[in-house]
Amino acid sequence: MQVHDVDLRLLRIFVAIVECGGLSAAESRLNIGRSTISSHLSDLEVRLGLTLCKRGRSGFEITESGRVTYQASLELLQQCEAFASTVASSKNELSGRVTIATIDTFVSDPRCGVPLVISALKAKGENIQFDINVCEAREVETSVANGRSLVGLGVSRHHLRGLDYYPLHNETNFLYCAKGHKLFDCKPSQVTKLLESAEVITSNYMRDKEVRNDGLNYQNSATAYHDEGIAHLILSGEFIGYLPEHYASYWVDKGVFKPILPDKYSYQIPVMLISSKTNAMSPLANALIEEIKRCHGE
Repeated sequence: MQVHDVDLRLLRIFVAIVECGGLSAAESRLNIGRSTISSHLSDLEVRLGLTLCKRGRSGFEITESGRVTYQASLELLQQCEAFASTVASSKNELSGRVTIATIDTFVSDPRCGVPLVISALKAKGENIQFDINVCEAREVETSVANGRSLVGLGVSRHHLRGLDYYPLHNETNFLYCAKGHKLFDCKPSQVTKLLESAEVITSNYMRDKEVRNDGLNYQNSATAYHDEGIAHLILSGEFIGYLPEHYASYWVDKGVFKPILPDKYSYQIPVMLISSKTNAMSPLANALIEEIKRCHGE
């Protein structure tokens, strides 16, 4: 089949549906209503002659044809972006969409250079569009691996095959409690005993549990996949949890949070620039990577 502009738009909508896990979930990302999304999906299925997903009372489920189409769509859309960027570079200008996946709360780190990167790229090309996706730590790598994002800014202990990792800096995480928790105002001699029964939040950094080896109680009823969720739980006064020092400092300065035995309960995790080894790097992607390294180096 010949691919027209309308087909590319339908494919972008389909990719969003798959990545969001359904039509309703894709509404906020696409900024269009569910009925319109459903209509566009039906149009694409008619255009391709395929059933891409099952939807109804039983829920949303992608078909095998849908999975194949999703992967092919990612490759096609990435090639279109690379084409536009390469043509623009022949005119000595940068053009295209800068897609960055990043962990949450990174903006509160004083070493974060993303605003400087955006400013520097805007100075090099007025036709650059920016798309920044804040997501759970593991999704940062996945977003780069499947071609949805040009680069990722995240944390990783176990590197995925096919991706390049460039260390930017180390992020220090401390174990925190909040005012109202039994550990907040206890005597130093009581801390170790009280920690035996304290509930620790299970988080997206649990892959680092073996690194911490802190011996704390993770058999609990509190789970969060973003730092903001962890903060909510700590603020309840019912749980303790690890947070980046730069993010927790807001509450520490207000006297609401307190680190627990920081010399013992802390760990560092490297913040990485993550890019793809296999995908051909466009001039825009190369410029983005260079600016990230320069701005974070400064």
